[in-house]
Amino acid sequence: MAAGLTVAAQTPVPDDRGLTAVAGIKVGHFTLSERPTGCTVILTEAGAVGGVDVRGAAPGTRETDLLDPVNTVSVVHAVVLSGGSAFGLDTASGVVKYLEEKGIGYDTRVARVPIVPAAILFDLGIGDAKIRPTADCGYRAAQVATDGPVEQGDIGAGAGATVGKLGQGRSMKAGIGSASIRHPDGLVVAALVAVNAVGDVIDPATGKVIAGVRTPDGKGLADARVLMRSGALRQPPRAGENTTIGIVATNARLTKAQVNKMAQMAHDGFARAINPVHTAGDGDVIFAVATGTFDGEVNTTTVGALAAEAMADAIVRAALTSKGLPSIPSASSLAAGQ
Repeated sequence: MAAGLTVAAQTPVPDDRGLTAVAGIKVGHFTLSERPTGCTVILTEAGAVGGVDVRGAAPGTRETDLLDPVNTVSVVHAVVLSGGSAFGLDTASGVVKYLEEKGIGYDTRVARVPIVPAAILFDLGIGDAKIRPTADCGYRAAQVATDGPVEQGDIGAGAGATVGKLGQGRSMKAGIGSASIRHPDGLVVAALVAVNAVGDVIDPATGKVIAGVRTPDGKGLADARVLMRSGALRQPPRAGENTTIGIVATNARLTKAQVNKMAQMAHDGFARAINPVHTAGDGDVIFAVATGTFDGEVNTTTVGALAAEAMADAIVRAALTSKGLPSIPSASSLAAGQ
């Protein structure tokens, strides 16, 4: 990749398709009807260079070691995000089955092995904890994956996602969000995220809380930043019962090390739109993939910075597109007085 930058004078523009604005990517959701939980599958069937960055203290992941730049396999064929805590890692097995049936995978001469990293979030506190996403859920999400606009809100891995858990019983609903940025020369950087954070969701454009810990009467936003500065919140979050998981993607040609740097920089988007973030009670994970269909010159700094921007936008959308649950309001239902 050339060190020079050819896109500095161009104006990034939003693209409403979300993650699928990156050529070569399909997204599919499966949501269980028995309780709010499910999984989201990101297919890269032609293969994409993959990376990951784990910042939370309580992650639940699969196949992340192979994404280390010093390790052999560079290409992934799918990424899975799931609810259900560690039980939800089963969903990746269903995606592996789907890809194997299509003859897609890393060629080991005796078999093609699909490379499918995955991460989970904790949503077992919403409804019956015995109901969890399974391998069949992953298979069915892969079957319906499409390169059309990404469906957002209370769906897939975001079906049971909540935020603002620094106040007991005063959380709010969030979900899946996705956003993308397209440069006039064809460079695309996009993000998809399931927001299930301990902290509040902040709109970086205004600095205001969109969804988070509510006031004691449940009718307004308390603002975790104010509560923490005042000393009103001393109870730490429970480890492993939260977690925001996501993926950033680009059509640029990147090496495995550069894709990992992209994932690392995308966490700046978490920091801009979630407060507090990367806590001892979160297992925050961001995957990154590069499909390499764009031949123009780019550099890691530009792609990583755009990934952070797209990720922050996706987090805001995850809060704004949620409709809420009967006992857990969303940004829209709280504003409507519901």
